[in-house]
Amino acid sequence: MKEKVKIFLTEQEVDERIAEIAKQISTDYAGKEVHLICILKGSVFFMCELAKRITVPVSMDFMSVSSYGNDTKSSGVVRIVKDLDEPLDGKDVLVVEDIIDSGRTLSYLMEILGRRNPRSLRLCTLLDKPERRVKQVEVDYTCFNIPDEFVVGYGLDYAQKYRNLPFIGIVEFVEE
Repeated sequence: MKEKVKIFLTEQEVDERIAEIAKQISTDYAGKEVHLICILKGSVFFMCELAKRITVPVSMDFMSVSSYGNDTKSSGVVRIVKDLDEPLDGKDVLVVEDIIDSGRTLSYLMEILGRRNPRSLRLCTLLDKPERRVKQVEVDYTCFNIPDEFVVGYGLDYAQKYRNLPFIGIVEFVEE
């Protein structure tokens, strides 16, 4: 099987929506500093673009969790691969994720981070697949709700490929 990528959301659509979400975040965090936590690797592109557009002071940290491996569906087993470098005590934390589907990973992660005493804890995602939800997760900022398709680009990958695409594409598998 070979994969083919079809454009689903253009670079311009993604950029415009990120600007809108950043404006909302800037309003909601007015007078505060927001501590962004990037969930590696997929969220790097999104967090960088989001952070550039937020007008309140921003600090950043990075966390890596795994529940996919090289498959197109979450295994349901969440593993912390890289933990945060700094404590969250008293910080206004915004977790930045590339995509939420089953909710297993984010449900687990938000619970773990909530125990670290942040002043506030919110969640921002580039893409959300609510119809795939198995575990309920409260998402505070969503750029796009999408159908149950396997997507790549803008940091999202399939077997570590396609992260560098400047748009969101749907992976289609074709016979060779």
